[in-house]
Amino acid sequence: MGILGPSKDATLLLRDAEVIAAVLRQALADASPEERAGLERAVAIAESTAAATGAEVRARWVRSRLASVGFTGDIASVAAVKALRQAEPGLSLVAAVQLQKEATAQVA
Repeated sequence: MGILGPSKDATLLLRDAEVIAAVLRQALADASPEERAGLERAVAIAESTAAATGAEVRARWVRSRLASVGFTGDIASVAAVKALRQAEPGLSLVAAVQLQKEATAQVA
């Protein structure tokens, strides 16, 4: 909570890759030989996504949101913060800067 009321700077990270990976593993267990290769690849992708840290997931999200508004510049720039807030109008300046810092750290 801020001095002037509740803070709007929290970023909530929801992850369901572990659930998806479990469902895919079950489908793989029941799969026909023709389906196995595709499902094995899907399980590998889901498991690698589930293994990503929260910071990695947020950095990936920042890059995808920047791409959605056509931003191709330096992620560490002021223009990147502006583009991120353009992509997500409800994002506070403080939250956008924090997300930008995480994305920049993940690139390094």
